[in-house]
Amino acid sequence: MKAAFAMAAETLPFVFGEEELRRLHELLDIDTERTFGSIDALSDEEIDGLELLITGWGAPMIGERELARLATLRAVVHWGGGIGFIDPSATERGLAVSSARSANAVPVAEFTIAMIILAAKDAFWASQRYRTEQREIFREIELPHTGLYRRTIGLVGASTIGRLVIEQLRDRDVDVLVYDPYLTPDDAVRLGVERMEDLEALARRSTILSLHAPAFARTDGMISRAVLAAMPDGATLVNTARGSLVDQDALVEELTKGRLRAILDVTDPEVLPVGHPLYSLPNVFLTPHLAGSTGNELRRLGHAALAEVERFVSGQPFEHPFPLSQ
Repeated sequence: MKAAFAMAAETLPFVFGEEELRRLHELLDIDTERTFGSIDALSDEEIDGLELLITGWGAPMIGERELARLATLRAVVHWGGGIGFIDPSATERGLAVSSARSANAVPVAEFTIAMIILAAKDAFWASQRYRTEQREIFREIELPHTGLYRRTIGLVGASTIGRLVIEQLRDRDVDVLVYDPYLTPDDAVRLGVERMEDLEALARRSTILSLHAPAFARTDGMISRAVLAAMPDGATLVNTARGSLVDQDALVEELTKGRLRAILDVTDPEVLPVGHPLYSLPNVFLTPHLAGSTGNELRRLGHAALAEVERFVSGQPFEHPFPLSQ
């Protein structure tokens, strides 16, 4: 089966090691040393008979014009998450698409759980005090409300990541509340969570509020001034999803008052301008979009993609199909 890599060239060695590349070469007619950043970069000879594209970060747009050239293309295996680079008209062609979003959800959920536990222990803020004041911290007196036990954790979104977080919280003696318009009462029972229909009510009861909703026009700014105001004093907002979900100006106001804390892996814009208050506020723990797959975690995405290639070559359906109609 003829195949090609269509992704940013610099990502290839981080995602696919020698073993994975060797296996792909066994399975496919593919040049494992070449990647393409645009379909136009493929010659007519290279496109002729091409049945499979392996894509990732930096994948080229595949619109109607590109699809017309890719007349024999049958499938796309994407080791990234979203597949917005593929025109939905590809559904009319019956193009099969696989995404590694489930694999990428694993490190985000791990990071989120770590942040929730450390937030509950007041670890970031206690560390700041300890380093600044350089004295014994009397924990029971100065940090009387720390610890995860019996905390109420609010989750916005029962997405793939949200559900992994729920699974990891299940045996930790916490109460989990979830706001997600698409979560059914039966799903909530199966997950062992309390389903909330009102976002402000969720915020009001949550000592830690963690975001796992997708970034759409309808979710833009959903963590509004009113939602932030509903959070109890001393509560922590954790955002490993997208910065656009939060009214960032309202968040900065609450943080400047010292009423809330925030653990932010994402912001809006993704890189804040120099001098932005979120860089220096003492009640903010800011990381540079670190939660998703990085470093050696990228190999998990490569393994997931290789498994899907093996399934496709053997005539099996993808384990992680991604409907283009989403």
